[in-house]
Amino acid sequence: MTTPQTVLITGCSSGMGRETALALHQLGHRVHATARRPESLADLAAQGIYTHPLDVTDEPSMTAVVAAIEAEHGQIDILINNAAYGLHMPVETASPEEVRAQFDTNVFGLVRMAQLVLPGMRRAGRGRIVNISSMGGRFSPPGGAFYHASKHAVEAISDSLRLEVSGLGVRVVVVQPGPTITEFGATAVGTMHGDPASESADPYDPYADFRRELAAMYADRTFTRSRGAVSAETAARVVVRAATVARPRARYAIGTMARATMLAKRLLPDAAFDAVMRRNFPLPRTV
Repeated sequence: MTTPQTVLITGCSSGMGRETALALHQLGHRVHATARRPESLADLAAQGIYTHPLDVTDEPSMTAVVAAIEAEHGQIDILINNAAYGLHMPVETASPEEVRAQFDTNVFGLVRMAQLVLPGMRRAGRGRIVNISSMGGRFSPPGGAFYHASKHAVEAISDSLRLEVSGLGVRVVVVQPGPTITEFGATAVGTMHGDPASESADPYDPYADFRRELAAMYADRTFTRSRGAVSAETAARVVVRAATVARPRARYAIGTMARATMLAKRLLPDAAFDAVMRRNFPLPRTV
């Protein structure tokens, strides 16, 4: 793509979304960066990037941003669905509200954004939708059932959508980051509620130690880096390639850990891959 494109990116308050917005802006594209908290985008706006408040769990918010961009530029050429967070807790203890909130953001918001931009892309006969999945879209460790399930869903939806719109001039691309040095880990730790040391903690909670160990693991930046984590800037370069290369692949994995883990999941029997998970993640145990 040699001419400036109109790009809409969700989840730009930090990390990969922010770095992707900056990289595409520096390439001369018309970048519209969005986040739930517009104040988190002030520095992007100061650099000439269009910014909008957008909550992917709020229908009026989504429709208003898409309508405003299309009114100004005619159509959205590239949508990068980046907004997401990770719910990490045992399956037994997650509330229905927590599970719905995870899918509202990571899956239903992504689908709705694609639905909103596709009519304009179809009319123009061209467009690109980049869905940020995860290496976690291909496996699921203990404590990660709902986050990883949401990324499995992104993978499946993207596969169907890629075929449905391929004859309409629209490309659908999946990006699968591995460990990335962002605030994702801190956010994940925030979902592991129930401090075993607190006075209100259930002394009979069978998952108390597991949650504490899992939180400590995700909070440890050394753990992340030891698994080949890449910087947000490095990850953003892959997203930019997926969004702008003339003939994109269906998927782009980011980092050696992502490629190695997904390969192992594909080649190993379930029992062998489970053993890998047991060696790398804490597990609940009877007292």
